[in-house]
Amino acid sequence: MKKLLSLLALVMAASSVYAADDCAARAAEKKLAGAAKNSFMKKCQADAKGPEVTACESTAKEKKLAGAARNSFVKKCVADAQAGAK
Repeated sequence: MKKLLSLLALVMAASSVYAADDCAARAAEKKLAGAAKNSFMKKCQADAKGPEVTACESTAKEKKLAGAARNSFVKKCVADAQAGAK
């Protein structure tokens, strides 16, 4: 189980780096700057995370979780959502 969680964390980290590069390239193509670029980047990266992660992060925010409790909740929530989708 630990290996699975580690692998999931690694994949999420790698995909977020790729998403950031992709979003930055798309922002450059659109010649965005300042607040428009920041807004675009934020939305682009949120969209790249996937609906499960976004939903779980929203729930964690509603529950006012922070730090390790938030990270643990989001990981479990995403794992449960992905297991339920199979």
